[in-house]
Amino acid sequence: MADPTTASDAASGEGPEFYSNARKYWATVPATVDGVLGGLGYLNALDARTTGAFLDRLAAAAAGAHTRGRACDCGAGIGRVTQHVLAPRYATVDLVESDVKFCDEARAALSQPASGVGPDRLGDIYNVGLEGFRPPAARYDLVWCQWVLSHLSDDDLVAFLERCAAALRPGGWIGVKENTCGGDERIFDDEDSSFTRPAALFESIFARAGLRVHATELQQGMPPGLFKVRMWMLVPI
Repeated sequence: MADPTTASDAASGEGPEFYSNARKYWATVPATVDGVLGGLGYLNALDARTTGAFLDRLAAAAAGAHTRGRACDCGAGIGRVTQHVLAPRYATVDLVESDVKFCDEARAALSQPASGVGPDRLGDIYNVGLEGFRPPAARYDLVWCQWVLSHLSDDDLVAFLERCAAALRPGGWIGVKENTCGGDERIFDDEDSSFTRPAALFESIFARAGLRVHATELQQGMPPGLFKVRMWMLVPI
C-alpha cells in the first residue's frame, strides 16, 4: 500500500537481499489492521466490501461451476482478508504468511468463534514466503493473493502462479488484488523491498504462467495520491 511519492525508481532490486530485506521490514510492523495496511486501516471496510462483491458477482455468474469449499489466503498478514472476505464465503481457509508474529496473531484471533471463523473452519497456517510455498495439488477452489505479489521477482511470480494453478480444484480460481503503476516499468520501493508493476506487466506474467484473465476490475473509492488498485480473477488456459 505504499504511497507512490515515497517509492524510488530502480532498474532492479532483485539482488540477494531482496527477500531478506522485505522480511526485515515486516518484522518491524505491528500485528494490527493499521499495521498491515501501512497506516491506512480505515480502508479495511471499503476493501473487504469491494473484494467480497467482486467474488460474489463471479460466483453468481459461474452458476454452480465454482465450488466454495477451500480457499487459500496468500500474504495473509493477521488474517484480515480471511476474516472479512474469505471465511464468509468459503468453508475452510488456509493462510500463507512469512512473518511469524502475524501468523501467531492470525491463529489466536481466528481460532475464536467470535471472529466468524473458529477452529473448525480455520485451515492450515503456513509460515513461509510465497517464493517457498508449495501448495498441495488439487487442494483449493480459490487462491487469493492481495498486496503481496510485489514481494516476488518476475520469474518467482511466474513460478508461484504455476504452482497455484496446479493446486486448483476443477472450477477453481486464482484471485489477485494489487497496486499498479502507470508507464511501462516497475517501481522499486527500497523501504519494504517491493515492486509495483504496471497492469500490462501483471497480465504478461499471468500469460507466462499459463493463466488467462477471467475478470478484472479497478478498485473504486480509494483516496487520491495512492497507486491504483486492480483485481483480477485468473483461470488456467
